[in-house]
Amino acid sequence: MALVSLTNVSKTYPAPDKHGRPVVAVDDVTLEVEHGDVYGIIGYSGAGKSTLVRLVNALEPASSGSITFDGRELSGLPERELRAIRLGIGMIFQQFNLFNSKTVWGNIAYPLKVAGWSKADIAARVAELLDFVGLGEKARNYPDQLSGGQKQRVGIARALATSPRLLLADEATSALDPETTQEVLELLKRVNREFGVTIIVITHEMDVIQSIATKVAVMDGGRVIEDGDVFEVFSTPQNPSSQRFVSTVVKGIPSPAELAVLRERHEGRIVTISFRDGDASQAAVFLELANAGLDFELVYGGINDIQGRAFGHLTLAIRGADASIDAALTSIAARVEVTEAA
Repeated sequence: MALVSLTNVSKTYPAPDKHGRPVVAVDDVTLEVEHGDVYGIIGYSGAGKSTLVRLVNALEPASSGSITFDGRELSGLPERELRAIRLGIGMIFQQFNLFNSKTVWGNIAYPLKVAGWSKADIAARVAELLDFVGLGEKARNYPDQLSGGQKQRVGIARALATSPRLLLADEATSALDPETTQEVLELLKRVNREFGVTIIVITHEMDVIQSIATKVAVMDGGRVIEDGDVFEVFSTPQNPSSQRFVSTVVKGIPSPAELAVLRERHEGRIVTISFRDGDASQAAVFLELANAGLDFELVYGGINDIQGRAFGHLTLAIRGADASIDAALTSIAARVEVTEAA
């Protein structure tokens, strides 16, 4: 059984849009998040990602469809029961949402006090979490004395305070610089690996998904337009919106404009060779070109790594006799995808 299951879920707001129609923020979404997943939900601004999060943690009711958490249907539950369920769902935010009037210790202790923990148990849990996020020496500091990365570490510790089974990270790295982003993502990987916490990552940053997620759903206009294993979605995106996202971190086949620039700068036939984990290696392809007596140079593209699996597109300018090039490309195309520019 999935930890989180959404079936034909929609959320409509009666306030009209600029055309006088109700706003459909989430439109007939069906997806499942398994225990232990790091599940990425990605989309441009306004795609419906944050609304979906508010439906999952029952901060808003769905207009239609079914949402279950750990096998329990959330629709129609009274607020008292929803509050108890939310103890099993942690949340971290883009802008940290810390209490400026409370110390680091006080911020992490807050949900435990609300949950009615004893002082001794609170002290032990806060100390444990401070050690886990590496902020033991900052316990008496206030948020305005911390860096952005330290604030987000406090946010993660607070979200883990009640030992949730699910952690929702809503644009949790968008306010951070690239180096700090990687530190926070590594911490979230530890949360998933060491505590077994399932994580849903909401983001518009494709490199965040590439770094941490095992599965991904791409949202556009409130709908899930593509979902599945991150490697599959990244290496062979099917939907145009998915392809646009992937292109922000993966250089594919050159566009006509890019191709025109390449032709101006490089002699020879322009050929793109697409590699996926398990196909022929780059070394084998390059050796075959060299053995055919062909000159070639890499002019565009690159290879990416996702969870230890490699894929990418390498565009080469190949020079030599046309017959030799044709024979080499025919042989290579039996093992990898080959696309020659017209």
